[in-house]
Amino acid sequence: MNNTRQTKTFIGATILAATAAGGCAGFVSHAFHGYLSLAVLALAAATSRMKVKLPGIDGNMSVNLPFLLMAVVNLSAVEAIVITCASTAVQCWPNKNAKFNSQHMIFNLSMMVFATSLASLVFHAEWLWRTEFSSIALRPLLPTATLFFGQTAPVAGIVAVSARRAAGSVWWSLAHLSFPYYVVSVGVTSMVQAISSQLGWASTLAVFPIMYGIHRSYRIYFGHFAETLRPHIMLKSAGAGA
Repeated sequence: MNNTRQTKTFIGATILAATAAGGCAGFVSHAFHGYLSLAVLALAAATSRMKVKLPGIDGNMSVNLPFLLMAVVNLSAVEAIVITCASTAVQCWPNKNAKFNSQHMIFNLSMMVFATSLASLVFHAEWLWRTEFSSIALRPLLPTATLFFGQTAPVAGIVAVSARRAAGSVWWSLAHLSFPYYVVSVGVTSMVQAISSQLGWASTLAVFPIMYGIHRSYRIYFGHFAETLRPHIMLKSAGAGA
């Protein structure tokens, strides 16, 4: 992430948007749910380190999304924001001997708080209870869509600004790679919603091995995808050198 004025301005705007959205969401919903919130926090933090490198884009994706979505649809906005911040900090924390990038951390925290706050505001909107999305199975759909656009749009924007690329094409590449994961996540969350209503909050623990399996599958898939992109990248580099 380059230290240009445009990049810093974009990060500043993201911080302001996150502060405004987080304040509104926290005002609407700020209850505490005890053991459930602690269980979701632990699972979100644990799975945040299960990351896969996105081919063709300078970024990665972790498999903590279902737990962030569970926080949005089961907990208050304040709890969801705290869980999002904790899991994002764990995800972005550098590996051993790697340099800590404060700018990268601040942007990711702000972007995730912004997306989570919007998703929580959508979910806790009273009008949602009076629509076809009010069933347990369908209610995670709108928050998931909000998270999808709330996360991918800012990431595409910062990549476009810092790398001087077209925002639309960056977003399309990012959306194309990540959209199936959001579909899987809303399915997992809907399943847990239905089961937990019968078996209680402890049923969320059963999702961990499922997400580990998804993580392994994505690593294999993206690994093969990156191999198919490599010849095209080398061709472009050779053309640029010529």
